[in-house]
Amino acid sequence: MRDPSATILLEWYDAHARDLPWRVGPSERKAGEVPDPYQVWLSEIMLQQTTVAAVRAYFRRFVEKWPDVRSLAAAEDAHVMAEWAGLGYYARARNLLKCARSIAQDHGGRFPETRADLLRLPGIGPYTAAAVAAIAFNRPETVVDGNVERVMSRLFSVETPLPKAKPELVALATRLTPAERPGDYAQAVMDLGATICTPKSPACGLCPWSGNCQAMAAGRHLELPKRAAKTARPVRYGIAYLARRADGAWLVQTRREMRLLGCMLGWPG
Repeated sequence: MRDPSATILLEWYDAHARDLPWRVGPSERKAGEVPDPYQVWLSEIMLQQTTVAAVRAYFRRFVEKWPDVRSLAAAEDAHVMAEWAGLGYYARARNLLKCARSIAQDHGGRFPETRADLLRLPGIGPYTAAAVAAIAFNRPETVVDGNVERVMSRLFSVETPLPKAKPELVALATRLTPAERPGDYAQAVMDLGATICTPKSPACGLCPWSGNCQAMAAGRHLELPKRAAKTARPVRYGIAYLARRADGAWLVQTRREMRLLGCMLGWPG
């Protein structure tokens, strides 16, 4: 039986879902349109540590150049890295290619449909596997990103600071995840966190869960989620060598893949 809170949120999502280029909206889903697993996966990789606003243009360019996973798998590394330039966290682009080639070569160009099988692909972790399984294949998986953590922290007034609270928040989110429309529900919670239950200025008066929100009832919604005190980052020192020819050309080297800024050009050191 679906939790009443899930029903309330899905009704809100049906009316207020964000229009995103990789998303099949609730009305389209009801009309029989299904999400493209390739676009769901590509968007989730791009959105890691990157805002929706920044990703939109990159996503459109990628799907124009490489409209499916087979075409991306056949792309040259340098071309993909060039298109990725500006998004940052370049290990994501390298893992994107590894994953695309694994799907093309080992899975006949078809994405696995379960979280367990998706986790076996290179570059896909628990969050991305759950997101693709739920959104693309409507599997009843619990999808928990930073937005969902914040919503759950406030809804249930979780006092445990992050990151220690993560298992508790996942358990609470799992309780609410419905067997029906799990893909829409996953996107609904993320939309709620991104547009209503925001970190600094939550629009509680517009929130469909405001009547059930324990933190709001206690007047503590701005205090949650709590976060553990950050430890000081170590200071590291190194030496780089600069060499320049008489014609003005600089000597650079390709950094090792598993190091900081792996596979990028940099000064020898």
